[in-house]
Amino acid sequence: MSLTTRRKLIYGSVAAVAGVGGLAAADRLARRYGLIPPDSGGIYGPGETLTYACQRVLNVRTPAREFPHSMISKKPFANEAYPPGDEFKKLRAGGFKDWRLVVDGTVAHPLVLSLADLKSLPVRSQITEVACEEGWSYIAEWIGTPLGAVLREAGVLPQTRYVAYFSIDKVIWDSIDMADAWDQHTLLTMGMNDGDLPVGHGAPLRLRLPRQLGYKSLKYVNHITATDDIRKFGKGKGSVSPDFGYAWYAGM
Repeated sequence: MSLTTRRKLIYGSVAAVAGVGGLAAADRLARRYGLIPPDSGGIYGPGETLTYACQRVLNVRTPAREFPHSMISKKPFANEAYPPGDEFKKLRAGGFKDWRLVVDGTVAHPLVLSLADLKSLPVRSQITEVACEEGWSYIAEWIGTPLGAVLREAGVLPQTRYVAYFSIDKVIWDSIDMADAWDQHTLLTMGMNDGDLPVGHGAPLRLRLPRQLGYKSLKYVNHITATDDIRKFGKGKGSVSPDFGYAWYAGM
């Protein structure tokens, strides 16, 4: 059976079961095919599972929408944020020369990368939309190194199922599955609109994930961990977002 045929079969089965037998039955079918998000427990679990399973079946190869330069939004953008903590302020004062990105976990070659190291890897740009769950959005050009290039450099191991990424404040973190990790549009962003990434938008490094809602595009990233078991992190739900009522998977 081809991959496309298998996806159609899974989606059709899940959708049919959801309509006839309810979300719980769809949840059981999604589990059969391993399409279970980390936040699948609790009262909203079957719904989260159905959303994730259907989107994975239908959209895994659908590229993010890119826009022409003429559609780049004018400043100010709605999601600028204050940078975290004294450690960040010291790094910023030094022009981020002492800043490092740690890449570890289920990889053959753990990495410690400077901004210069990242810029020596393949760099691409994309003009994509940040869509917030609160209803606003903007379009910007993002310049950075594909996450996949860094994972290849680290030698990500075959058993890896998720990539977790952490903000410099060591509190805010998130994760994605390998379909999103390898996606060509998933960037470790260092630039924005033909210039350096502004601090308010996550400098020196922001993970940009245009096929999910904005809160997945975490700012101030300085640590990436590949893993075969996301339950080892935090409360085991894949990120801190479910603690605040947001879904782990926020695909659009």
